[in-house]
Amino acid sequence: MNSPDHPQSLQQQFQTVRAHTRALAEPLSAEDQSVQSMADTSPTKWHQAHTTWFFETLVLLPHCPGYQVFDARFSLLFNSYYEALGPRHPRPQRGLLSRPSLAEVQAWRAHVDAAMQRFIPAAYTHADGPALALIALGVQHEQQHQELMLTDLLHAFSGNPLRPAYRSDTPALHRASALEWLSHPGGIIDVGHMANADGFAFDNECPRHPALLPAFQIAHRLVNCGEFADFVQDGGYRRPAFWLSDGWAQVQSQGLQHPACWHAADRDWQVFGLHGMQPLDPAAPVMQLSFFEAAAYAEWAGARLPTEFEWEAAAALPGITELADQAWQWTRSAYLPYPGFSPMAGAVGEYNGKFMSGQMVLRGGSLATPPGHARPTYRNFFPPGARWQFSGLRLARDPL
Repeated sequence: MNSPDHPQSLQQQFQTVRAHTRALAEPLSAEDQSVQSMADTSPTKWHQAHTTWFFETLVLLPHCPGYQVFDARFSLLFNSYYEALGPRHPRPQRGLLSRPSLAEVQAWRAHVDAAMQRFIPAAYTHADGPALALIALGVQHEQQHQELMLTDLLHAFSGNPLRPAYRSDTPALHRASALEWLSHPGGIIDVGHMANADGFAFDNECPRHPALLPAFQIAHRLVNCGEFADFVQDGGYRRPAFWLSDGWAQVQSQGLQHPACWHAADRDWQVFGLHGMQPLDPAAPVMQLSFFEAAAYAEWAGARLPTEFEWEAAAALPGITELADQAWQWTRSAYLPYPGFSPMAGAVGEYNGKFMSGQMVLRGGSLATPPGHARPTYRNFFPPGARWQFSGLRLARDPL
């Protein structure tokens, strides 16, 4: 991972990201920011606190002499999963943290922000490379939590009978376009982030290495809601032939009949999103799908999901659309380390490496991804049954 060459650049990035977090939370009440709707989500207040804990614990305490901790008790509450940094409050119980108050969390953020504004120029003056790299990582880490703030909030709001809207503006309708297949010749291609290249990359995007791809075709856009409604109407959730065994078990045990945020109203579908309940837009990309649902639809459509390396190679094809601004795209690739992967030194080595088991890779980005955060080599990952993310699919197939 690289840090900017000038202190003003990194300082501006830090200020911009921290301000964006405040802006995302601004429309929400204290009650909104305290709710945790299931064990896999976190309250908005917790996300704001955890990202502050990151800068205080991993940057200021070890690298800034004389830094005064805001409240030593907070380390237990807002450590996420870093075993090397001590005990932590259980993840499923984050919604029980009515204390500290939202005002105290905001005061903590202001305290850490002020210390970071003083520290960043000093880190450049003393050429503190490890600290600068951790600051750059912390900025990207906070952007990840900005997206999680919205995904987790949508899940919480979806369980409220009032179906509250996070955004009050009217969502833009999507323009329908016939699906086109783009061809890639395959061959040996280089994938992953190139060492010493400009721009940030997480350690799980490295090292860049060759991969052999057979020729393939890939859809120029994402599968849309109208197409997925045809799958539902055709009994897709009642026909086990389309499903992987664990996916069919999930359908049966949870009684799944449609995507997570779809609701039937007078024989017409409505979809719950950040704008509240809206009539289904047939041309809009379908989302809130699990890997199992995406794979089942692909099987029904006579296609398949792309591998993550096919997706990365296809990202450069002329005519490809909806890469990183609509829905994360499931791939058929398990989340595994690249050949030669080496986790970062210290506690941050747990950041990506410890999750490389039992998860599937998603590529691209979503409507909740902060601007500038996504890139073609970015590797998102979730368990195959996860349905609360802004996750959809793009079809691939072998040449006809």
